[in-house]
Amino acid sequence: MGSHPTPGFKFIKGSLGIRSEHSGHSNGGHSHSHDHGHTHSHDLPDGPGLFDQRDLPMYRTDWNQRGFTVGVGGPVGSGKTALVLALCQLLREDYGVCVVTNDIFTKEDWEFLNKHNALEAERMRAVETGGCPHAAIREDYSMNMAEVRELTQKYNPDVIFIESGGDNLAANFSRELADFIIYVIDVAGGDKIPRKGGPGVTQSDLLVINKTDLADAVGASLQVMVTDANRMRHDGPVVLTQAKNGIGVKEVASHIFKAKELQQKLSQ
Repeated sequence: MGSHPTPGFKFIKGSLGIRSEHSGHSNGGHSHSHDHGHTHSHDLPDGPGLFDQRDLPMYRTDWNQRGFTVGVGGPVGSGKTALVLALCQLLREDYGVCVVTNDIFTKEDWEFLNKHNALEAERMRAVETGGCPHAAIREDYSMNMAEVRELTQKYNPDVIFIESGGDNLAANFSRELADFIIYVIDVAGGDKIPRKGGPGVTQSDLLVINKTDLADAVGASLQVMVTDANRMRHDGPVVLTQAKNGIGVKEVASHIFKAKELQQKLSQ
């Protein structure tokens, strides 16, 4: 699949447009290979991006082939897995939930979720990307898409979470893979993180600032983080969480299901 548009999809709106099948080799990008032999290219962003110019969700009617998919990205250690666990614990009694995790050479995040009984083991899949985590959620998302489609066929879930491997602030999901994109940063990284920008911070559908309980310990100002996040995102939604303690998780879930309701209503 890679960067090829998936049949039955089209953009509702989005100034960034759909990349052509040769976009990986376009001007302004660079390519490299990893030890595992896979070569891919990177599109170099012109800047941190604007929330109101992000790629918007695709209009699609193939929900029975690919369930509503939520991408959860963010740097290493920001709390992505903890947030996915908390969302599973919150939703699993009333909704059908599945998960796909991404790690480079291990199944670390899958094992964590399984150890903590996030869901039945069969409802969770682990993708070993073998290289740059962002490549598996944007440039060549075929492994993730295959797992999502298989889970959809088997369970017909209400929501499928794809947790990316930890990456930098420039990483973001392809709209052909994720209907709703969450980007997780944490207070422990310092209150400078939101103003550093990057597509994850500025163009995700929802920015989550996690580990708010650590603010005093690391000398970070939550007010500064929220103010900077609102400025960088042009008032795009921001939620403060303590995923490990379940704080703010219901608000995150509310954003997810509001987006799902709107997208499915538009596809009728």
